[in-house]
Amino acid sequence: MTKKLILSFAALAFSFAAMSQVRVGVKGGWNLANISTRNDGSTDDNKALSRYHIGLIADMPLIKNILSFQPGVYYSSKGAKVESGNKDNPSVTDPYAKYTTNPQYIEIPLNFVGKIPIGADSRLFAGVGPYFAFGVAGKNKYTVNTGVTETEGSSSIKWDDDTPFNSGDPNTGLNKYKRFDWGGNLMVGAELSHFIVSAQYGLGFSKILSGQDSSSDDKAKNRVFSVSLGYLF
Repeated sequence: MTKKLILSFAALAFSFAAMSQVRVGVKGGWNLANISTRNDGSTDDNKALSRYHIGLIADMPLIKNILSFQPGVYYSSKGAKVESGNKDNPSVTDPYAKYTTNPQYIEIPLNFVGKIPIGADSRLFAGVGPYFAFGVAGKNKYTVNTGVTETEGSSSIKWDDDTPFNSGDPNTGLNKYKRFDWGGNLMVGAELSHFIVSAQYGLGFSKILSGQDSSSDDKAKNRVFSVSLGYLF
């Protein structure tokens, strides 16, 4: 149900963009994804995972060349990794092990973007806004190397039925991820004619592991730094 509502909202936003003759475009790039590990919501840098995002955006002017509303819909790959042991010289007594989790989402950012003209058709910008995401796929993978043997394996991520409209979800468990995620975006960049170059940080507000609802800490939340290149038609 939530997935249909998110996609319907995206379709409505882009239909409005088409009717209003505002610019619609494509955008994609690199994610440096992580998951918070401390009570204050911070992460371990060596657990960051290199991933990607790709999707559509609309630029709806609220004040021409000064303020815009920019909704979007992306396929965004997130997650983190954990490594232990000696990767270059593993042994039976000190094996190298790597565990990777890679949840993937349909994500809807709703950013308000302030712009500063710097030329005839160029602007610097900064934006802020919420995002809402719906888990659709993903893998958990592991590798263990003892120097004698190497074992690898993977499994599909299991999702619960968590949504803002289903507070009595019986499909929970610590071996599953919450289907629904949300958070906030901070963004800076430049528009150069039809092209957009931007950097963004996505701060998840919801714990991603099913069954974890405690508000006493900020562990297990998505943290994603992104660099993007886009084109507005």
